[in-house]
Amino acid sequence: MRPGQIIVLATPVFFLLMGIEFAVGRARARRGTGQDTYRLADAVNSVGLGMLSQISAVLTGLLRIGIYTAVYSSIALFPQEAAKEFWTAWYGWLLALVFYDFCYYWLHRMGHESAVLWAAHVVHHQSQHYNLSTALRQTSSGALLGWIFYLPMAVAGVPPLVFVVVSLVDLLYQFWVHTEQVGRLGWFDRWFCSPSNHRVHHAVNDRYLDRNYGGVLIVWDRMFGTFREEDERCVYGTRGGLRSWDPLWANAEVYWALAKDSWHARSWADKLRVWIRPPGWRPADVAARFPKPPFDIAKVRRYEPVVSAGVQWFAGIQFLLLVGFAVVFLWFSDLLPLSHSAVWLAALTAMLWAIGGVLQGRLSVTEVLLIEACALATASAALGIGWLHYLFKPLALSIAIFLAARRALSAGPITGFDGLLLAGLVASLAGDVLLMGPGGMFVPGLVCFLLAHLAYIALFRIGVGLFPRPGALAATLLVGAGIYAFLWHGGLPAALRIPVGAYVVVIACMAAQAIGRAAVLRRADPSAPWVAVGACFFMLSDSLLATNKFVAPLPLAQLWVLATYYAAQVLIVRHARPKA
Repeated sequence: MRPGQIIVLATPVFFLLMGIEFAVGRARARRGTGQDTYRLADAVNSVGLGMLSQISAVLTGLLRIGIYTAVYSSIALFPQEAAKEFWTAWYGWLLALVFYDFCYYWLHRMGHESAVLWAAHVVHHQSQHYNLSTALRQTSSGALLGWIFYLPMAVAGVPPLVFVVVSLVDLLYQFWVHTEQVGRLGWFDRWFCSPSNHRVHHAVNDRYLDRNYGGVLIVWDRMFGTFREEDERCVYGTRGGLRSWDPLWANAEVYWALAKDSWHARSWADKLRVWIRPPGWRPADVAARFPKPPFDIAKVRRYEPVVSAGVQWFAGIQFLLLVGFAVVFLWFSDLLPLSHSAVWLAALTAMLWAIGGVLQGRLSVTEVLLIEACALATASAALGIGWLHYLFKPLALSIAIFLAARRALSAGPITGFDGLLLAGLVASLAGDVLLMGPGGMFVPGLVCFLLAHLAYIALFRIGVGLFPRPGALAATLLVGAGIYAFLWHGGLPAALRIPVGAYVVVIACMAAQAIGRAAVLRRADPSAPWVAVGACFFMLSDSLLATNKFVAPLPLAQLWVLATYYAAQVLIVRHARPKA
């Protein structure tokens, strides 16, 4: 049984214990003897990040286990048979667990003392609440460098199976220590990682910062001078503050900050030091030009955007459905090609991003349904799940039409602007349906998309005139000419050269019109550049589609074609209407 399947079997236990913790916290809060430590959005964000971590581990886990196995097989210090006999005895298993926990201590400690390792580990610390859902909040990038710290076990001849099992034991042990409902435990606190000890580790209080790294044993911290007892109330989170429910940003925020500081640093040595030095270190010239306010614990406020109860119910139900999907995927993931796992990871990421957006107030319920339908239409096409694709591909544009019509009606009488947007979406839906049919429907589908692009050109012309930036038109036509020449050279059928050429000209004009509109309205309408990005995605999607059809098959072609196509449509329908 694989680690992912063990996590699946443990999932009901995780949720049962979280339910008990939630009930205990509510009861203590009512009696005035404790507090409720759960908030829906925070718990959804934490568990969602854990789901992404587990699914991405199907891909990145090969790196960790592959390198470990290679080192074990080639440079282990002891003969494999003798080492296997030792490490699989009862005392060997116990020693291997202690050995792993020792290596984990140093990985965990360096995760707080080196910025690039902190960039991965920070995900686990971002929650401003401390409960069992926080235990599930894990990074998706930790495997990139974390494997280095476990190579001593491979060199010592610990078999890969023993390594995997003790790593899972160490990980599962740490689940229960993420709670405020369990107090001090006397002698246990002196030897083992406990809720009290680990609360200290998650706190941003000055006296608690970068303390108590042990996974199972806390004796490592006592030995190496990093132990601190809990003696004042903990304030949780990170000093930078995530202030978002976006799972992509949660994984990327520190990497992005380090990349910016590295880019701005004048010294080449400082460009490297930014990644290696402790978190928070910045070159003097960067700190002077881009100052950040010092951390003040008195100013810490929990990030809790207000959304309606209905939105919370919607997000909760959608999230539970995604949990069910993740559980099924993890159980059968060993039967799937890696490319299929990557497709489902992308779909899950898009849907979790959407749920975070609605809990943050950035997206509406309809927009979430649109993004979910787009993700499922794309994944089902890429994986050849016909019935699912035939359901969600027309549904996606139908939701987009409903969204545009609803916004138009809520703004007052239908205008020419709304009519053109709806015409573009309806023509796109017709094109989608036709392209789902037999090959002979390609040209009618092409005509529908041609009409959609003409509608978008007319739409983007409103208020700015036709092609307000001639340079943009010249650039997109030049790109279009290059694409057309590539298709011609790659084998574009003679019967399609004229219609495809006309289509290329129209889509290049559509992109140029959107770019010119963005240049004119960038101050009056900050959303206009997003529409231009959407138009460029449209051009990219059609280029990929034509390349796959007329030049050479692309790997996972439907993933790239539909992902860029739906990105275009979502950006246009969401941002085309100027902000009031």
